[in-house]
Amino acid sequence: MENINKIKKLSLWIFVIPFIALNSCLILITNFHQFFNAEDIILHTIPYIDGGASISRTARVFPTYLIFKPAMFVTAFFLIRYWRFNFNLMEKINSNFNYKKIFLFFGIGSAIFLFLHSIFLGITIDNDFYKFFRRVILLSFIIFEITAQAFLVINLYQIKDQIKKFINRRILNFKIILVSILVVVAVVSIPFLASTEYKTIKHALEWNYFIGVIGFYLLTFFFWKKN
Repeated sequence: MENINKIKKLSLWIFVIPFIALNSCLILITNFHQFFNAEDIILHTIPYIDGGASISRTARVFPTYLIFKPAMFVTAFFLIRYWRFNFNLMEKINSNFNYKKIFLFFGIGSAIFLFLHSIFLGITIDNDFYKFFRRVILLSFIIFEITAQAFLVINLYQIKDQIKKFINRRILNFKIILVSILVVVAVVSIPFLASTEYKTIKHALEWNYFIGVIGFYLLTFFFWKKN
């Protein structure tokens, strides 16, 4: 199926591009201080473990945003194509499942919110409404993305017997576990997000959660078998 090959390629890019961009920004800002203003410098940290900096703090300053923003724009474009190809694939396999419309809506919505978040990243305005607006965009991206992933996994699970020749059943189980963890962590983390304390914990959670979200697409690459 042509759509499967396209989904495999897109899913790999959706994982690789954000992963390389984010960690490149981290390496630059922690090790190449000569390229940054003094107030933007971050001393050596491994935020996945110690929560020494947030993703925004790492990627919103010059020159790291020159890497991060274009990478997120490209990722958002690939996300739209990814969810459309999945919709078309589900339509061909079994047009009776309505979940494909749900994951298409939330998937494209997540791409739009990612695009908007990237636009406003690094633009500082001392206004409470603007700060609230940015938080809403980021939260909406997370909610829409996880919802899309969840409904796609449900759809795949329901038709697993019809597509068993094309898929790796073990990877499907991994995808179910990953999405379940992402949903549970998101719900449990709500009280922490509302608090002004626990900054390092929230930062570490943010970095690892991001890897979990894009890790879904790496699993997709291995989920579909080669023709």
